[in-house]
Amino acid sequence: MKMNSVSHKLLAILTTLLVVGTAAAADLKIGVVSPMTGATATFGQENTNGIKLAYEKFKKGPGKKFDLIIEDDKSEAIESTNATRKLLSVDKVSAMIGAPTSSLALASAPIVQEAKIPFITPTATNVKVTQVGDYITRACFTDDFQGVVMAKFAVNTLKKTKGLVLIENTSDYSKGLAKAFTDEFTKLGGKMVSTEELTYAAKDTDFQSLLRKVKRANPDFVFVPGYYVEVGLMLKQARALGINVPFLGGDGWDSPKLFEIAGEAVKGSFISNHFAPDDKSPVVQNFVKEYEKAYGSKPGSFAALGYDSLGILVDAIKRAKSSKPADIRAALVATKGYQGITGTITFDKDRNPTKSAVVLEATPSGYVFHSRVNP
Repeated sequence: MKMNSVSHKLLAILTTLLVVGTAAAADLKIGVVSPMTGATATFGQENTNGIKLAYEKFKKGPGKKFDLIIEDDKSEAIESTNATRKLLSVDKVSAMIGAPTSSLALASAPIVQEAKIPFITPTATNVKVTQVGDYITRACFTDDFQGVVMAKFAVNTLKKTKGLVLIENTSDYSKGLAKAFTDEFTKLGGKMVSTEELTYAAKDTDFQSLLRKVKRANPDFVFVPGYYVEVGLMLKQARALGINVPFLGGDGWDSPKLFEIAGEAVKGSFISNHFAPDDKSPVVQNFVKEYEKAYGSKPGSFAALGYDSLGILVDAIKRAKSSKPADIRAALVATKGYQGITGTITFDKDRNPTKSAVVLEATPSGYVFHSRVNP
């Protein structure tokens, strides 16, 4: 029993902190904050897998040698801030890859901005993230863009005009994406069939009351800008209640857990996303092959954007020819035409990338590429 207790404690420590180092002495350290455990653990695990795969490629190339120090924020804002402070004050990192969800990125970004350490988030799409300051960048498009993409898809492709939006009430991601979608949908002539704001809470498991309101409102589709656990449960319960209209969402649905939870109930659903593993591009297919060899499963957008985040950062460090955070930041924000797994990436004046999105159809066996939407 003593050995089991020690083993569990050791596993907890290893889960909280992972240091990946070069054989030679490193010139600098790059910190990573990601949810390896907790409510959005699959995001963090995929994100970190992509980052580590990129590390294996870029550590062998010319330029500055670097160590990765990876911290688990446990899907909690307070843990994200604690991990960030530790990387800055104890590990003395020269750059950071931030949390992949908007609320967690927004928790740590002000700390990094104050410390003047260059920061890139792989997948935090809320528009407020880069507004924190001039050291903050992202590898993904914003909610303003994917909200427009899905509103146009609902009206122009699905020919739907009576919508309903369900919002996670404490999520910056959910609220921001809901607003962007609703603004564009109504601009295109669509109508929201309920004047009541319909919300749910993170970690809710029973959506019966909410879904009965949906059924009474009789929309021809439902937009749910939420995360995979709640969405999976919601889909299953909606179909059981006889709500068979299409459900639409964003990149927060992108997890294998969604299909484990919802099963056949995912049929008729579509999401906007950053990446499709069945995209025939040679760049994408080479990445998918390498990822499957390393981890035994297909990558999602969190893996691809994790990979691209480290790639963008390494590219900036090479161009900066410096280990100083200010020099790395200057090169990072000047990124133009970087060829990533998720497209060609150029930062605009607000340090957001101009890039395309994909629409994926959900099937019981996984997501299938439907179409690509350019900015």
